[in-house]
Amino acid sequence: MSKPEISFEFFPPKTLEASFRLWDTVQTLAPLEPRFVSVTYGAGGTTRELTRDAVATLHKFSGLNVAAHLTCVDASRQETLEIADTFARAGVQDIVALRGDPPKGHDRFVPHPEGFNSSIELIEALAETEMFSIRVGAYPDKHPEAADMSADVDWLKAKLDAGADEALTQFFFEAETFFRFRDACAKAGIDKPIVPGILPIENWAGARKFARSCGTHIPDWVEHAFEKAVRDGREDLLATAICTELCSDLIEGGVDKLHFYTLNRPELTRDVCFALGITPQVDLQKVA
Repeated sequence: MSKPEISFEFFPPKTLEASFRLWDTVQTLAPLEPRFVSVTYGAGGTTRELTRDAVATLHKFSGLNVAAHLTCVDASRQETLEIADTFARAGVQDIVALRGDPPKGHDRFVPHPEGFNSSIELIEALAETEMFSIRVGAYPDKHPEAADMSADVDWLKAKLDAGADEALTQFFFEAETFFRFRDACAKAGIDKPIVPGILPIENWAGARKFARSCGTHIPDWVEHAFEKAVRDGREDLLATAICTELCSDLIEGGVDKLHFYTLNRPELTRDVCFALGITPQVDLQKVA
């Protein structure tokens, strides 16, 4: 089995303890040589400054290629592009451009009066700067706001046509879900890379809640397996096995890149990577 290229998603710390946790996560996963790592934006843009600071710090001190999340929520066009310019001046050349989730207490996205109306407008503006490689989100299960799956495919194509270079999918539980989506995208004329998003499940209750909120289908066998594993105290073992099998199935189906949602808890992600044969690279000259 060939080894895929990998990337990792982190979220910005809100406390001193969380800052140490993020740095421990980076140190654990950096030796696996990811092609990039990304730092998220909180719902409603709540971690805008934290994201900016975390991106700048990681870019300066980690030696990793860092991608910054950027959303349209609760900011004018000028404010959003000023944030992008801040990233560029810090040396960051990769952005994950997203519409963003509604602020807490709101059930749908409402554009800022002077802001971008959609992720497509944001992507077009970023592409015009010619300063960034742009990644976007994709949904292999139907987005909660989409009319149907074909609407998700059409919207992804529009984002890629607007200037994005690559798509990162929401997480899913079965490889066939991704393959079905990939085939639909190819049929629609999409020829840019679509990278599957992988969630190693640290906490089943939290993962289940998140899956339901974002429209990710939970197969009955996954639900039953985790219910039993939680009772038996073997949740981590099951999570590692399921995630490794999912990644293996994807690789066998032609996938050459994987994007892991780490939740700043690196152990399961590291263990899955090890199981796939992705291990820290040793400099033989230094060992000799």
